[in-house]
Amino acid sequence: MTGPAAKPLDSAARPVDMAHMTAAAPVSLDPARAAQLAAEFGLKPDEYERCLAILGRTPSLTELGVFSVMWSEHCSYKSSRVWLKELPTKAPWVIQGPGENAGVIAIGDGLAAVFKMESHNHPSWIEPYNGAATGVGGILRDVFTMGARPIANLNALRFGAPDAPRMKQVIDGVVRGIGGYGNCVGVPTVGGEVNFHPAYNGNPLVNAMTVGIAKADRIFTAAATGVGNPVVYVGSKTGRDGIHGATMSSAEFSADSEEKRPTVQIGDPFAEKLLIEACLELMATDAIVAIQDMGAAGLTSSGVEMAGKGGMGVELVLDNVPQREEGMTAYEMMLSESQERMLMVLKPGREALAEAIFTKWELDFAVIGHLTDTGRIVIRHKGQVEADIPLAPLESEAPLYRRPTEETPKHPVLAPGTVANPTTIEDALLRLVATPDLCSRRWIWDQYDSLVNGLTVKRPGGADAAIVKIEDHDRALAMTTDCTPRYVVADPEEGGKQAVAEAWRNITATGALPLAITDNMNFGNPEKPRIMGQFAASVRGMAAACKALDFPVVSGNVSLYNETEGRAILPTPAIGGVGVIDDAADAIGLGMPHGAELILVGETEGWLGQSLWLRDIAGREEGAPPPVDLAAERRNGDFVRARIRAGEVLACHDCADGGLLVTIAEMAMATGIGATLAAPATEAPEHAFWFGEDQGRYVLAVSDAAGILAEAEAAGVPAARIGRSGGGALVMADGRSISVAALREANEATLPALMGGKA
Repeated sequence: MTGPAAKPLDSAARPVDMAHMTAAAPVSLDPARAAQLAAEFGLKPDEYERCLAILGRTPSLTELGVFSVMWSEHCSYKSSRVWLKELPTKAPWVIQGPGENAGVIAIGDGLAAVFKMESHNHPSWIEPYNGAATGVGGILRDVFTMGARPIANLNALRFGAPDAPRMKQVIDGVVRGIGGYGNCVGVPTVGGEVNFHPAYNGNPLVNAMTVGIAKADRIFTAAATGVGNPVVYVGSKTGRDGIHGATMSSAEFSADSEEKRPTVQIGDPFAEKLLIEACLELMATDAIVAIQDMGAAGLTSSGVEMAGKGGMGVELVLDNVPQREEGMTAYEMMLSESQERMLMVLKPGREALAEAIFTKWELDFAVIGHLTDTGRIVIRHKGQVEADIPLAPLESEAPLYRRPTEETPKHPVLAPGTVANPTTIEDALLRLVATPDLCSRRWIWDQYDSLVNGLTVKRPGGADAAIVKIEDHDRALAMTTDCTPRYVVADPEEGGKQAVAEAWRNITATGALPLAITDNMNFGNPEKPRIMGQFAASVRGMAAACKALDFPVVSGNVSLYNETEGRAILPTPAIGGVGVIDDAADAIGLGMPHGAELILVGETEGWLGQSLWLRDIAGREEGAPPPVDLAAERRNGDFVRARIRAGEVLACHDCADGGLLVTIAEMAMATGIGATLAAPATEAPEHAFWFGEDQGRYVLAVSDAAGILAEAEAAGVPAARIGRSGGGALVMADGRSISVAALREANEATLPALMGGKA
């Protein structure tokens, strides 16, 4: 599936052809035409004036392109940087925090986990298959650029109502794109999450995460050094696909979004696999000084960032760039976002070694420039200087906004006793497990290869977090993606806390120790105070949770302007969490064992505000979301993890969407084994007890309930026996029951039915 190649700008937008001529300075655009193009490229009038001041003249077309993409929201974070500084990024185990291609944490035995999450939202709406596929390819490159071999992919997907226009096509294309790229490149897709809500009807979210393993003392960065060192292009050839992709991702959608199809890149997973192997082989030598993925803004961002981070200058000769289309201009080559490409700075004399490796892997290799001490980026093509820009001001004078914020009004707390139950507990449970937000994701994950490489210990549906073993080690990584957007839109600060706490809880529920997160901040138009207020409050909540849980942020991505014709998505600060467990064999899943005692850890008040039960059973979306007591989260989670590590827990599942009874049902559906449940020991109404979404809770299946309860009492942790597993049904205290088979049938049928049998 391919889109049409991007058309070059009309001749009026290009400087006069200076082929075979040499000039000391770029050919400036006509001032009126330059101002017009600056607006078309997304630069505000004051931003364009800043460009003129930096250059001291009217820019050339290529220079204008460089400024527009480097100062786009997607690349510069000009609306979000002031808030992101509040996030904690340091810990003794953090090797590399935000600012590089991916975050890096020490995991013992001289090894490091390298990971990041990034969005490909706008491209995935325009062209779902290629948008999602290239999102996977890009995040893979961010990780192996750091010297890590990718071992797992995850994703966090948000779709509109399944019956909305184009939505089935988008869902189908996105899922096939993720599977098509990840499966072909040979990296297992082991986990993720999917939500549905009409707010995403015109702007789905596709957030891709990759986790890799590297030696802790062999981490590669993008900071280029060494005057005269060669700048090398490797990978696939450059085409016209993806030009101004970064700019497109920094603007709202309108009714003409289909016309943006040429800005979507086209991926080749087989070339990516070759690129991974070639880069890792070269990284085993001493040849590389710096390395950078050509991602958003392509050669522009990689060249500017590498030289800028090292305090250097760089000169590029674009005649040497491998091209797959004829007649490409300097502007097109610098802004192309063609996939599977990397930029490297090598040590002098290592060019032949590197070229031999990339030639062996049937990839392009070209020396396209060198580092200088000028502090400028100079771009030459056909004997003409096409751009000459000082690098320091390109960063130091980049726009930085503290935009006006408007706080989200607090929703009143919804007392459980004020909400009547319109149906029976059994009927509500059957309906809930069949809703799009809670139904089985098997239709999705069956399209992903989760077992390639043979290191996946806990695959999708088997545990609260995926578990992937480290090759030749007993140790394993636990990984998850989490966010509850309906909480965030109701109370952004509590929602931000909950997203982090949920990721921490899911890793804990496997027995692993949570270590760090990556984030993907998906929000609407930051120029609207209400949206910027959501962003700022979410960051406050996330920061509080990260500090309380020793769960720092080491990488991330911001995706703003997620709106279509003025309608914003739900604020969605997606969290990707990573933890470690010393022995993969000790990790536990969520499947209900036979003959176990069930223990509920954590307090239950029956919180119905913003719950799925309230929305999907009572037909109401209101109330304050459940509060997150971070001290209780830490206390309860540390207790549960200690019990798992002591071998006292047979299965564990945290309580999240749908509440306690849905949690138990999910455990039962995983194995087909039911349970007899005790009567609620609470003053809350029965439906609030079973379906309230109180936070900080876990259901444990254990063989010695008395022992666990005694340990909980000694630790000051709320815990209670709530039933015993066995049989083929969930049986309430008064004898009412529902078969696990009926629950599983309802749970499994929804997505295939919604998608019309597509697979």
